[in-house]
Amino acid sequence: MPTSTPLDTLDPDASLALRHLWLIEALRWVRGEEADVQASVSRVRLFLDTVQADPALQARWRRWWNRFITTVDLTPLLADHGFAPRTAFLSEFGNRLRKKVLPGTPETTDMAELFDLLLSARFDVRWLKALDSDTLKRLRALLIAPPDAPLDEATAGFWQTALMDALIYCVSQISATGFASEIRIRMSPEAQAQRPFHELPADFEALRRAVNEHGARSPEAMAAAEVLRQQLDACRHAAYTVYSHLEEHGVSVGIVFRLRQLRERIVRVKELLDCLQSEQPERATAALLADLAQVGLDNRSVRSLIASSSQLTAAKVAERSAESGEHYITRNAAEYREMLRKAAGGGAIVGVTVWVKFLMYGLGLTAFWGGFANGVNYATSFVVIMLLHLTLATKQPAVTAPAMVAKLRDIKAPGAVRRFVDEVANLFRSQIASIVGNIGLVIPVVVLFSLVMQLTTGGAMIDEHKAHQVLKDISLLGPLVLFAAFTGVLLFASSIIAGWVENWYVFHNLDSAMQHNPRFTAVLGRARAARWADFMRRNISGLAANISLGFMLGLVPAFMTFFGIGLDVRHVTLSAGQVAAAAMALGWGVFRESGFWWAVAGVLAIGPINLGVSFYLAFRLALQAQNISEVNRQLIRAAIKRRIRAAPLSFLIPPRAARRGEDDEPPAPAPSAGSPQAHG
Repeated sequence: MPTSTPLDTLDPDASLALRHLWLIEALRWVRGEEADVQASVSRVRLFLDTVQADPALQARWRRWWNRFITTVDLTPLLADHGFAPRTAFLSEFGNRLRKKVLPGTPETTDMAELFDLLLSARFDVRWLKALDSDTLKRLRALLIAPPDAPLDEATAGFWQTALMDALIYCVSQISATGFASEIRIRMSPEAQAQRPFHELPADFEALRRAVNEHGARSPEAMAAAEVLRQQLDACRHAAYTVYSHLEEHGVSVGIVFRLRQLRERIVRVKELLDCLQSEQPERATAALLADLAQVGLDNRSVRSLIASSSQLTAAKVAERSAESGEHYITRNAAEYREMLRKAAGGGAIVGVTVWVKFLMYGLGLTAFWGGFANGVNYATSFVVIMLLHLTLATKQPAVTAPAMVAKLRDIKAPGAVRRFVDEVANLFRSQIASIVGNIGLVIPVVVLFSLVMQLTTGGAMIDEHKAHQVLKDISLLGPLVLFAAFTGVLLFASSIIAGWVENWYVFHNLDSAMQHNPRFTAVLGRARAARWADFMRRNISGLAANISLGFMLGLVPAFMTFFGIGLDVRHVTLSAGQVAAAAMALGWGVFRESGFWWAVAGVLAIGPINLGVSFYLAFRLALQAQNISEVNRQLIRAAIKRRIRAAPLSFLIPPRAARRGEDDEPPAPAPSAGSPQAHG
């Protein structure tokens, strides 16, 4: 236990910066080694004992404290600490980055800025909450009450003034947010009719008058505060109705951010009221300071800002992906055969894409323009596949994973986990069908193009040097695993872009604009404008996903090369077509070359890696969007392992209608677990 205190260096006549530096060091002394909370509480008691035992030191402390409270502004700390200065997501994002990069200064009269330097560790929250009532009362007497003055008289001083000023600022901000057009027009009709934000300023004014005329803890002030609390709850409920509008008409990160700020402002007002009127104001003040310290620490994190503001957007993106993903999961033999047919068609179109890719290789374009040309080629191919309702294998997992996790929305329902395991088996079968279909036709199409070119031009699709380079690039012995995994990340990114674009399209009501805007109808006519609007509404997600994926596959390697990073992409269907083109260029002798077989092994490895990485990332996002707990995730993993041991063929062979669900019923305690269930 320390016997000395920072009071030895206390200097009321020091400059502003030195006085604040002394306070920073004093709180660092209280913090100690940040190992024992009770040791910090003991240091606070030692500080109080030392001040109260020496009248001269107590007078010196009073002079220092009076200079402190007359030179710093407490209101920004109480009202604004932890809130964005301009209630906009991007502004707060920049503000947090600035705080991370630029150091703060103790030479400031803004208590909100100084507070981050005073209580800069998470340990501060712990020792503030651990202070006992007797110590808190002694602190309040030392910091708030003037010498020999009752505490009731002290509350009429600077602390009450700071609390009332902070309440004015907070209530004004709440009213301004509620009146903002982007919030107001999205409230439910019932919430707008109740007009809670209109009444809020008047209710606060009634509280202010009651406090000024009768005292903060008078019956009149207590009654006015209760009315204000009820009105704040009404404002909070009215703001919550905006979420329903966002769920239906698209999510905005900016609006979600403002709603979160509004909710936290309302909580802050209630904390300030507790400090003003609580029977234990010292306890309420300590709780407020601990909360301010916690908020200050949390608000330094850029990651938490993105996570909290984009959670609803992520959920909506996952939901829209789930709607698309249902079409890519086969649940019976007929759907399995249909998936094979669609995948074969997609493979045929990719075969044409490979031919065009090698044609452009002969143009000798620079890295950027070559990447851009490849991006146009890929995007065009993928869009054609989509419009013809065909399938590209590796695009499926990013949209099928959210569809699967949607089955866990009611995870506590009987059979929910078993139905999810059924979907896992269905997904694996679907992926096998799509890969087999893609590769099964991309190779013949490339071979056919090569034969036609040899008959008509006398040359193969590529020369021998390029053919050997292709085999080397796709060889399993090289960095192929990394490139295939990176391609899986791009596949997942395309699904996120698709969900975001569709959400943006719906949020701004563009389908209605296309259908009814006079400029569109004047050019297209009403009937055609309506058809275009319907087409875009149904296909905006697919167009965004395919175009973005095409350009990422083409341009990302070019950009990586510009920065000296040799990171390339490896897509299973495109790679299979390129290996086929290389084999045709090298002739029958290629089958005796080890490089060819290593390239074949590389193609076989690319598919699972593409699928696994994109599925894993989409699956994680969907689990977060559905708020699946870690306990339930472990339950899911255990159920999948049981299914693999009990019925491994269910992941490979589609079920027959006569034996639906017989093989893959995992043992589970739920009463309905033994009942037969169809896969589709």
